[in-house]
This record gives sequence, structure tokens and C-alpha cells, in this order.
Amino acid sequence: MDIIQAIAGALAPALSMTAEDAAALIEFQPDSSRGDYSLPCFKFAKVLRKSPPMIAKDLAEETFPPIIARAEAVGPYVNFFTDRAAFARETFENPPTLVSDAFAGKTIVIDYSSPNIAKNFHVGHLRSTVIGGALTRIFRAVGANVVGVNHLGDWGTQFGKLIVGYLSHSSEKAVERGGISELQRVYVQYHEDAEKDPSLDDTARAWFIRLQNGDPEAVRLWSWFRELSLREFEMIYERLGVTFDAVTGESFYNDKMSAVVDELRAKNLLTESDGAMVVRLEDYGMPPCLILRGDGGTLYPTRDIAAAQYRRTVYGFDKCLYVTALDQTLHFAQWFKVAELMDDSYADKLAHIPFGLVSLPEGSLSTRKGRVVMMEDLLNEAVRAARSIIDERSPNLADKDAVAEKIGVGAVIFNDLYNNRIKDVVFSLERMISFEGETGPYLQYTYARASSVTRKAGVTGETNYSALSEPLSFDVVKLLSRFPNAVAEAAEKYEPYIISRYLIKLAQVFNRFYHEIRILSASESERPARLALAAAVKNVIGDGLRIIGVSVVDEM
Repeated sequence: MDIIQAIAGALAPALSMTAEDAAALIEFQPDSSRGDYSLPCFKFAKVLRKSPPMIAKDLAEETFPPIIARAEAVGPYVNFFTDRAAFARETFENPPTLVSDAFAGKTIVIDYSSPNIAKNFHVGHLRSTVIGGALTRIFRAVGANVVGVNHLGDWGTQFGKLIVGYLSHSSEKAVERGGISELQRVYVQYHEDAEKDPSLDDTARAWFIRLQNGDPEAVRLWSWFRELSLREFEMIYERLGVTFDAVTGESFYNDKMSAVVDELRAKNLLTESDGAMVVRLEDYGMPPCLILRGDGGTLYPTRDIAAAQYRRTVYGFDKCLYVTALDQTLHFAQWFKVAELMDDSYADKLAHIPFGLVSLPEGSLSTRKGRVVMMEDLLNEAVRAARSIIDERSPNLADKDAVAEKIGVGAVIFNDLYNNRIKDVVFSLERMISFEGETGPYLQYTYARASSVTRKAGVTGETNYSALSEPLSFDVVKLLSRFPNAVAEAAEKYEPYIISRYLIKLAQVFNRFYHEIRILSASESERPARLALAAAVKNVIGDGLRIIGVSVVDEM
């Protein structure tokens, strides 16, 4: 039974509205002393021509389903108190599905991670990768058909620069030996050279034009750099538990961009500006959107429009999300507007999902200057820290290396997803690896604790749900019932942190219950219900962690 729907069905006739509309007004009440649900009555005063307190008093006298023990009018609110045993039974025996009517069957394309090839995968790439991966799993959980796309940065003038740098400062043997790190060194060296000799930029642009035109040597070098990069990226993705349905970088759309330019010309949207071709957007409060450089080279907007058109044709998406940094907001606003001017049938389905910056206490990151923290190094350091704690606290734990990997990597992921994505993230290894406080290891430890309880339980008897009516137990039950709401809200708002915060709250309430209420040593009439509660907490924390991309640990 959906309790909110049950309350709404009873109230709808008195409010002269549909049960669905009434349900949207009913609020979950976290403070059980004031009920389990409530209805504010301010909205009805004008229509019913009564004061909100009088409306609340009248509504409290309606007849409700048996699961509602009583309804009380408190000022302009109606507070609904459930039959706690019946509420617990519904929560455990008929849990609501995570699938949401708002998303079931919809096709969601999510463009995320998207690192530049030939550059080290550093912590600046983490946010798009982790947030995008979480959103991918969230939308799958609510029933959407999700296409996760890794739109690699594998095209553009920077590859002309890389080729020039490689030819001047490296060799095939050095690159095979050093991998991306060698290519990164070459890229940094190129910029140092170009500061002294700006003509190198002209040489780099010429190499990129050769690449665009299919020059064999340019294509050979580029393909080699790309393949080498993907091998190294895949090792990071495997550790982070991130997979993609399509890895189609900017280069994939090279033969599709001329059609975009032709369409813009045919619709009289292109204007010449200092040799370049642009779409004027002054009427929309934005600077012009560059489509072609003076030398005919394409730019990011051209490629993004070509990619969006391809995805519309191939996937028929209901939404196409772009998980990138906040500082790219103007870029997306510009090409979204150009897409709308070209064809407004799908432009409103495009959405930029921005996030704040990531840094370490030492300061911000810059690939060009070479001041970066490698993702592999950060993960390794987190795993080492986790292993040190395990050695101290659980020296006899089996598979310590495997557990440390899950805890360390999970700590990094959870730290990134704990706050609203628009907030900047500063990594503090000591804080995020802690087993206390609002961290990934704390949740993993709580999951392991609940697992331990259920493992030790043995055979149990019939479940008496009235054993969960006391306040501490019922607080856990109420939170368990809200898991589908947290997942649905995270999908609606594109905010994984809603699930992260929910899991922390559930773990905190469960741990209070664990410390103050007997479980394994409870009486025969109480023990099965309390074990059922521990099992439900284990399942929900496990499902929630997996949805946001954090591995669970059965023993710690």
C-alpha cells in the first residue's frame, strides 16, 4: 500500500481534487512526535472559504484506511499517525519499487568523463566521471533506458601541438616506454617552446588541418596516441567501476560536421567575422558562437551539434545530459541556442549538468603548466591509507588488499558525491578515509555491521512487527520507506548527493538503534523483527552505495 496515496484517496473528495493532486501536497514528517505525514491546509482557504485551522480540523475527522491510526489537527496542519506495526509490515513485505513513472521507458543519453587523449587522467577528470557514472546508475534504477557516452577529447588543434612536440622532443621508443606521461611531458614542453616561438602555433594548426584531411602520417600518429591513451584510461575506469555504452570521441563526428555547416548556411544562420564563420547570438544575450575558424578548422560547438544530431537520430533520446564543469556553462548555452535555431524539435531535451571545481589543499590544477595530481596516484594513496587503518583495527581480516581497495576507492568516490555537485571539492585524504563521520568508509562499516548481525542470526521465528513500534526502531523503519523517494529525487534533480545524504542519515539512525536496542539477545517475540530491520538496512545501504558507485564490504 502506498500510504500517501491511501491518505490522499480519503481526502480528495473533501478537497474537490484528484487523489493524485492531493498526494502531491502531503509531506513526509521526519519527527514522529508530530506524526508520520502531514498536510498543510493554507492552499485550500480561498476555495473552501474557511480558515486553514478550521479546514485542518474538518479534514482530521475524515475516515482513513486502517493503516492510519489517527489524524490530528494542529493549527493549519493535519498530522497523520500510522499504525506502526502495519507500517513496518508494509515496508518490509511490500517495499515500493524504485522504478518511477516519470522515467520508466525513457531514453536518457549521458555524456560524461570525456577526458582528452594523450593527457594524464588526473583528479580534474574525477568529478565528471563519478557524477556521470552515478547518474547513469540512478536513471537505470528508476527504469530509464540509459546510454552512457564517453565523448573523448580526441580532436582539435591540441593534437597538432602534440604532434609538433612529439616530433621535436620524443621518439616512438620513449612513448611506448612512458605512455601518457611521456605525451604529457611533450605537451608541456611544446607550450614552453611556443612561448618563445609563437610561429609554432601556426605549424600546429597546419598539422591539425592535415589530420582533418586524412594525411596518413598525421592519422597514424593520432591513432597511436589515442589507442595508448584508451588503454591507460581503462585501468582507471575499472578501478572506479565505471563503464560506457559508447566511446565515441570528437573524431567520430569529423565526417558529420560538414552537414552541420551546410545546414547553418542553408538556414542563413552563418555570418563571416574576421575570417571565421559564426552564428550571431547577441539577440539572446550571448557572444557569437564560433563554427569555423578562418583556416576552415572546426571548433567545439560544431562537433557538439554534430554529436547531438547523431544521438537524436540513433538513440531517439528523451533527454541528453552533458556532465561538465560549471565554467563551460556559456559554451553549452551558446550551442544549445544554435541547435534550437537550426531545429527546435529536440533542443529542449538537451541539458547541461554543471559541477564545481576540484582541487587539493595545494591549489587548483593546470594541465598546461604540468601541475596535476594523477588519478592513479590519488587512488593509490587512498588505498594505502585504508590498508593502514585495517592493519591497525582488523589485523586478522581476510583479503585485506581487496578490502582496502574497496574502502580507499569508495572513499574518493563518496567524498565527491557527498555535497551538491555545484559546490567545489577539496580533497582531504585524512577526512574522507575516516571510519567516523559522514564518509564512505562509515557507510561501508555500517553495511558490514548489519551484515554481521544477519550472519549471526541463525533460524528465526515469525516476525512480530509490533516489536518495531518503539521510537528508535520506528525511526529506522520510516527512513527505510523513503529510499525510493531519495532515488527518484536524485534523478529529478540530477543530484547524486541526495542519495549520499540519505544513506548517511539512515546509517546514523541505525547505529543509534544498534547501540541501544538488543537484537541478537532480544526476546523470541522481538528478535525476528529486529533482525528483519537489520537485514533491510543492509539491503538499502548496499543498493544505495552500488547506485552511486561505491563497493560494499561484508567484513571490516
